[in-house]
Amino acid sequence: NQGGQIVLTTYGRSTGFCIDPIEKKPLNHFYPGTAVLSFGTAGCNLGCKFCQNWSISKSREVRRLSERASPEAIARAAQALGCRSVAYTYNDPIIFAEYAIDTAKACREAGVRNVAVTSGYISEVARPAFFRYMDAANVDLKGFTEDFYWDLCSGHLQPVLDTLRYLVRETEVWLEITTLLIPGANDSGDELKRMCDWIARELGTTVPLHFTAFHPDFRLRDRGPTPIETLNAAYDIACKAGLKYVYTGNCYDPLRQSTYCPACGRCVIEREGYTIGRYFLKGNLCAHCGAEVHGRFDPAGRPGDWGNRRQPVSIALFERA
Repeated sequence: NQGGQIVLTTYGRSTGFCIDPIEKKPLNHFYPGTAVLSFGTAGCNLGCKFCQNWSISKSREVRRLSERASPEAIARAAQALGCRSVAYTYNDPIIFAEYAIDTAKACREAGVRNVAVTSGYISEVARPAFFRYMDAANVDLKGFTEDFYWDLCSGHLQPVLDTLRYLVRETEVWLEITTLLIPGANDSGDELKRMCDWIARELGTTVPLHFTAFHPDFRLRDRGPTPIETLNAAYDIACKAGLKYVYTGNCYDPLRQSTYCPACGRCVIEREGYTIGRYFLKGNLCAHCGAEVHGRFDPAGRPGDWGNRRQPVSIALFERA
């Protein structure tokens, strides 16, 4: 608050830039195998006790924002480095919305796509402006009870559900959902069934859902890591609810991290970690049976080959004098 006006002091400043595989966001149905230029700022709009990226998201220190970058420089960097998209991530881009929106505009003008990795905790008034220039979003549906959101995130469930509905019903943004499974907090069979049934009913069965493993961190170190059995059980619950594209993450499981045709059931995208193996798509069609596989895929049927690499980038090299 400066002179009675809310000012974004992190505009044009970042904790750093890195090229990641798009699957790390995670987005499995948005140009698989391609490189994405990722960045964030500092701070967050929720107070998750289990935050897996807390050194950035919980920081109020401007000193962490070590790199300056204009929206135009970010777009130029993505182009020059062969990145299909730019991801607004590491902390929630909703809290640096003005910076994210301006960067997304510059990227769209340059032919670079935009990806938001977000909690979806945003007001009805702000949603249209923020998502207007986004091409894809991974939204964290952190749990499916109000008690979970209030006790562990200092927030509320309903705004997130409203954002999910908005993205599916009122935008062309490609949506995928991630739920971090925390032992004893949001991993009961009943809660997961209600969540998956809600997704199928309100969003449709073609929205990909990622169940990821929790690792003790930040203020929730008293819980153990998520057992693989819990991830597998959640996967089965989602499939029984009719969801067509279900994945597990933060673990080694090529079987449950590959993509299968919803019609014939055969593997169409084989994954090991973030690396693409065999690929059986022709555009959006299964190469085995010709059925539609939902997502945004290369029309020529060629996946990217970025693999598991992580490459830090200095955006200063792309600023014009």
